[in-house]
Amino acid sequence: MAPVSQSEFSIYGPTIQNGRRLGHRQRSAVKNITYAGVVPSRRSSLDMQGKMGDSSLSTVAWGGLALALFVGTFGPFGGVFLFLYLVCFLVGAFVILYRRGKEESIAELQQSSSDRLERTSDGIPKLVEEAQKIRQYKTDKRLTGSSTIDEPLREVLDYTFRDYVQNWYHDKISDDESFLHDLRIMTQRVIIAFANKSKEVEWVPYFTTRLVDDFASHLRLFRKAQEKVLKAEKNPDGTPRPQDDLESIFFDLEADMEKTICRDLICTSEQREIEYLQDLSEVLLYLLLPPEDFHNKPFRFIVREILVNGMILPTIGTFSDPDYVNQTAVWLIKDSCFVNEAFLTVIKCGDEIGELEAVMERVDAEIAKTRARDTSGDDSDTKQQLNSLMFVKQLCERRVQQLYSGDTDSPPVDTDEIGGIREGWLYQLPLDVALINNVALSYFIDFLTASGRQGYVFFWLTVEGFRVSATMQIQNNTRGPDYEMLRAAALNIYEQYLSEKASPRVKLDDSLVKSIYNTIIKDTPSAGIFDEAQRRVFTILQEDKFYPAFKRSPAYVKLLAELELLKDPEVGPDPEEGIEALEGSGSWLLSPIREDQIKLTAKIMQTGICKEHGKQYALYAINVRKETPIEEEVWDTFRRYSDFHDLHMRLKDKFDSLYALKLPAKKTFKNLNKEFLEKRRKELNQYLQTLLCEDVLQNNPGMKEAMLDFLENKAYNKGKGQLARKMDTLVNPLRNSVRNTFNVVKSMPDNLAEGVGKMSDGLGKVSDSVSDKLGKIGNKVLKSPQGYDDCKVSAHIEDNIDDNIPLRIMLLLMDEVFDLKDKNQWLRRQIVALLQQIIRAILGDKMNRKIVEQVGVLTSAEQVAEYVKQFRDAFWPNGVLADPAEIREKNICMRTRVAAKTKMLGSIPDELKHVIGAETTRKGVTRVFEMCQYPRLNRRLLYVVLEGILETLFPENKFREIFIKLHSKSPRIKARMDTRAPPGGQNKKDRWKQQMS
Repeated sequence: MAPVSQSEFSIYGPTIQNGRRLGHRQRSAVKNITYAGVVPSRRSSLDMQGKMGDSSLSTVAWGGLALALFVGTFGPFGGVFLFLYLVCFLVGAFVILYRRGKEESIAELQQSSSDRLERTSDGIPKLVEEAQKIRQYKTDKRLTGSSTIDEPLREVLDYTFRDYVQNWYHDKISDDESFLHDLRIMTQRVIIAFANKSKEVEWVPYFTTRLVDDFASHLRLFRKAQEKVLKAEKNPDGTPRPQDDLESIFFDLEADMEKTICRDLICTSEQREIEYLQDLSEVLLYLLLPPEDFHNKPFRFIVREILVNGMILPTIGTFSDPDYVNQTAVWLIKDSCFVNEAFLTVIKCGDEIGELEAVMERVDAEIAKTRARDTSGDDSDTKQQLNSLMFVKQLCERRVQQLYSGDTDSPPVDTDEIGGIREGWLYQLPLDVALINNVALSYFIDFLTASGRQGYVFFWLTVEGFRVSATMQIQNNTRGPDYEMLRAAALNIYEQYLSEKASPRVKLDDSLVKSIYNTIIKDTPSAGIFDEAQRRVFTILQEDKFYPAFKRSPAYVKLLAELELLKDPEVGPDPEEGIEALEGSGSWLLSPIREDQIKLTAKIMQTGICKEHGKQYALYAINVRKETPIEEEVWDTFRRYSDFHDLHMRLKDKFDSLYALKLPAKKTFKNLNKEFLEKRRKELNQYLQTLLCEDVLQNNPGMKEAMLDFLENKAYNKGKGQLARKMDTLVNPLRNSVRNTFNVVKSMPDNLAEGVGKMSDGLGKVSDSVSDKLGKIGNKVLKSPQGYDDCKVSAHIEDNIDDNIPLRIMLLLMDEVFDLKDKNQWLRRQIVALLQQIIRAILGDKMNRKIVEQVGVLTSAEQVAEYVKQFRDAFWPNGVLADPAEIREKNICMRTRVAAKTKMLGSIPDELKHVIGAETTRKGVTRVFEMCQYPRLNRRLLYVVLEGILETLFPENKFREIFIKLHSKSPRIKARMDTRAPPGGQNKKDRWKQQMS
């Protein structure tokens, strides 16, 4: 037994010591316990040492395994990277702790220091009081002199300073209000000076001449650029070459037209644009600011940057955005202009696949909604709506296929194979109709000009004009007819067309020509001198090489497209829509009772106004009584004026004895007036009684059935069809009001010698003289001299012609929008005469005053205040800065494009389409729309308008020369200067550039 160790003794010592005082038995027990505890403890210690040795070996083994795996995975340099990582981690942690501690220490130090510092005095009380008085700023609230404008304008200024100036000034510069006060005073001074300048300006000439000229010239450049792009050579992949880009060509043409100005840099380079606006702002501030403010450079520069970057650039960017332009067009044009015909035309002629796909997406959604609503499947309205949607979808799919195949401009009928097409495919336009329709006559003249036969048509038209003019001279001249003047006019026609020296000569029988000459020389002149010759010419025009040949040419197909008379070959010929429409209808009501046993009476009882698809029209309530041997029936039916018109056409086509039947004329303007409707009701009642007269019905077998079909209580089936009604609507007004040349001559019965006596050079000179009498401005605007397209539109208007401002506006716009210069001169002169008649019919002799009044309304204080309010509400709705506009989805933008084009096309009146042609109208509207889809070109137009306003506001400050200098940095202008520089060395060239700038 081993002795007890010191440690063991120290542990059990008390017990043993105490045990010494115990008995023998107790001491034995303690000894046994002690030995029992000591011996096992020492064994456990040895066991633990063995286990610790095993644990160390396992740790080393696992560590070695981990090291082997680490080296095998990361390579021999893995440890180095691990060490670097640990070092970087520790360094980063130390830096963070150091910076955080430093910041907190500084903050704590500042806080403790401020707590220890005593608050100093605010200064000498008297001086502090005076300084506070000085800081109580007072501002004059007057701006333009009109309280109506000043109130919303002050709100705009407050919002502008709050959201665009104070936020950065207070946060980053200072809390001192003196700068803001001075800036506000300066802004008010600028507005006051600008308002005073505006009051001194006569805005009517600008709005009626300069603004229209700028827009028309911009459109001319775009049209010419489009033409050059179409003619330019393409890359092998079909894309245009860089130098043939439309925008590049546009600015090349601008440099050619303006000579000394080209805005390419400011429209294509953001930095150049900012520099241009900065320079322009400097000039404006010089003119509008007091000298002490302008010479304060820091102050002036801040104002300039606010003006350029905070106002002008955002405004230009918004207004030049094509999507914004399209939304504005949709908003401005009335919803009633969104008509089905215009929408289908946009779809059929669309050249943007994205537009068609966006429409199809919307159509698919509408189809799904409609089918979901049609739970029973028996709703006729729902089925009709589904059919309409499916039809639109098919049109879109068909057009997309054409565009993918490259057939972007395919005509409905193959014009190259026109000769092999059955006549049923094309509307057969009669010659007598073609000769009284401006559009048809224009195409026919162009066709004959190619073979040198146009003299026959010119002769026919000249004789028609001579007859009307001579008749009015003989009948209406209170001083008696001037027969010598008539003789001179007739002789002039003879020399121009029938004599052997005429070129081109109208070839007629020699005996007829001699008879006409003898009548002119020997007999008293009359209006019918050339009637027989005119009839012979009409017969000649019906020969195969004249009008029939024209009907077999591609030009005839284009003509039908212009008149909206071209059929769809996929639909096939419609028996209801042709010259023989009546026989093809087959919709007459057949009665089992004999016709002579039926007694039919009817009377229009009242008139009402209905509205459908945004359009209003008159509806006539007819009380009908039908008596037969079996029964008597009474009912009411409702018909429109167009229904009466269709009935009138059908009856005259089928019953020759009704050739003299007259239908109350259609009225274009104020046709829903109460007094007019009552008058129309009485006239239609009289017309209806004439048709239902027993004698008329008995003399025209089958007419009673037609009348019964018309008066049945059901939806009237128009037998002529839409196409035939269009044709009659097209022809009748032209027969009565646009009788070509002779209708124009009626306005000048007192001076026939000038009107008819100068009939040389075809029909041109008679039209010239006619136009001279109706307004010389027409010829001045519509003439096409050499270099017509190389200058601004207004360059061809003489300054001394100012008698007809509205006509000038209409002619300038029409000539460029619809490209009338490509029409022959005869048609252009007819358009001039027609426009003059329309303007005089609507406005009379007060046209200039009405235009001035309209411009006055647009620039009145109330209207300007309304503009400011709209601007305020758009940028700060409810006084809060509007959130940035969200980027609209592409398909939504595409559908907006379609809606804008449809409304623009639907806003063109039908009367204008009949004059210049439906296809020409569509192309003109499409050209204007496409012009607005180029942001850079929109920017150019906005800057042109801005420059025009500044030149008008400051006529004495030579802004034109300033703009020439600002735009002289354009490489196109520099190239022109280098080209135009005179020879003689570099010094002369530099002097030339200096003079040009």
